[in-house]
Amino acid sequence: MPATHTVINQPPPLQGYDVYAADAVLREAVHREGADWAEEELGRLGRLAGSAEAIAWGVAANRAVPELRTHDRYGARIDEVAFHPAYHELLGTAVAHGLHAAPWAGPDSSGAHVARAAGFVVWSQVDAGVGCPVSMTYASVPVLRERPDVATGWLPAVTSRSYDPGLRPVASKPGALVGMAMTEKQGGSDVRANTTLATPDAGGSYLLTGHKWFCSAPMSDAFLVLARAPGGLSCFLLPRILPEGDRNAIHLQRLKDKLGNRSNASAEIELDGALADLVGEEGRGVATIARMVALTRLDCVLGTAALLRQGAAQALHHTRHRAAFGRPLADQPLMRNVLTDLALESEAATTLGLRLAGAVDRSGSDGAEADLLRIGTALGKYLVCKRGPGVLAEALECLGGNGYVEESIMPRLYREAPVNSVWEGSGNVNALDVLRALHRSPATADALLAEVDLARGGDTRFDAFAGRVAEDVRAALAAPPDEAEWGARSLVVRLTLALQAALLVRHAPAAVADAFCAARLAPEAGAGATLGTLPAGVDATAIIERHLPHAAVVAA
Repeated sequence: MPATHTVINQPPPLQGYDVYAADAVLREAVHREGADWAEEELGRLGRLAGSAEAIAWGVAANRAVPELRTHDRYGARIDEVAFHPAYHELLGTAVAHGLHAAPWAGPDSSGAHVARAAGFVVWSQVDAGVGCPVSMTYASVPVLRERPDVATGWLPAVTSRSYDPGLRPVASKPGALVGMAMTEKQGGSDVRANTTLATPDAGGSYLLTGHKWFCSAPMSDAFLVLARAPGGLSCFLLPRILPEGDRNAIHLQRLKDKLGNRSNASAEIELDGALADLVGEEGRGVATIARMVALTRLDCVLGTAALLRQGAAQALHHTRHRAAFGRPLADQPLMRNVLTDLALESEAATTLGLRLAGAVDRSGSDGAEADLLRIGTALGKYLVCKRGPGVLAEALECLGGNGYVEESIMPRLYREAPVNSVWEGSGNVNALDVLRALHRSPATADALLAEVDLARGGDTRFDAFAGRVAEDVRAALAAPPDEAEWGARSLVVRLTLALQAALLVRHAPAAVADAFCAARLAPEAGAGATLGTLPAGVDATAIIERHLPHAAVVAA
């Protein structure tokens, strides 16, 4: 009798490769932005990220979601979150490689934020769920430094490379993580509508009473929160465990049942006279926390770049090994058009994200870099994250029905994509932030247009588009407020495309820059609204070869 179950025409799993070494775009950006000294550690992380073991951690952590434990067996409140051991492996690895705080841990070094950003892109491809606690801990350090006496007690643990998930006073822990609890149910992004109260106590601290609708990473050792003090909305550091070892009055009410980001916990919490320390000045809470949000928004761009890279890698790998209608999928013209477009989106996102990370490194001593970072982060947060779900849907479709089943990991990538657009301000919030930056800080427009102008002369389509964008900025500044707000999204799309195109014209191979300008900047292209609509003449072979994950590069 003939065999009934011979497996043929199925691709091998994409594993056993170096995620960092196989990503030419990321490696080039690391060198260009001054972090080539980090190659060895990035290679170690990349080989682990591409290993079967780490990939299995990501799968397991998403299948066994966090579990809320409000009370112990005797009825005492413990307010803990239990995670699958795989999640601890993932988060512990991120901490060991400094993705949570390495740039702040020692003397300033050139490219430190770039190196950390590259590692974040690599490791987020294993599982995006660790990105939340890693990102918030990273972004908390500049805020904690607003209060030196508080920072002295926390920063040694926050910046160490030791992962310790146990709940104990920070003074007795080798490592600590910091979460965030800003959002309240009545306000959402409008944090000025927050009602949580902060009452000064006799010891110089404050007692917080209220409710937080989203507490990110509730297993953290402390949280940055906003609450209303006598002097107005203020920022506080809220520890889980008090110095004497008692649990602070932070009650986890329930965990959110989320679309994606399943391995990571998000909670609703009640604060019932919880002890906290003021960070920054009373009444300056929004301005204080803005320093944190600027960095977590950058991580939204980097996290989406990681998803796009992994989605494109999976699509490229699958179509090289899968045949249909008599030849490999990757050899069929229409599929090649889609694959090439996926690669363009991935490259544009990674290049912009690493350029912004470079601006973080240079912003302390270069005002123009600080201005570019201010507006560029909002631009990238809007467009890169906004395009994520659509691009991941195309990548999933390249696998056909195989991509729709959980074992392919494509559904997980697809579900992760929307969170970076929602987290730290939705699309509208970021589009309005761009308008606010242009009006309140005209130097941001100068920095953006100066960066765009660096690519002038490299492509005639780009030159024409850059000229129109400069006119768009002037028009937005002159328009009445309601008119400017009505067109904010359109403006942000054009500004971001100009910035991405400028970077690709200057730094990417000619095939990439040519295809991006043809597909995103030409008036008839529709800014690449539908992928797989590249015009004839682009060098698909060169672009696809550049983005292949090269699974043959086996981990040492």
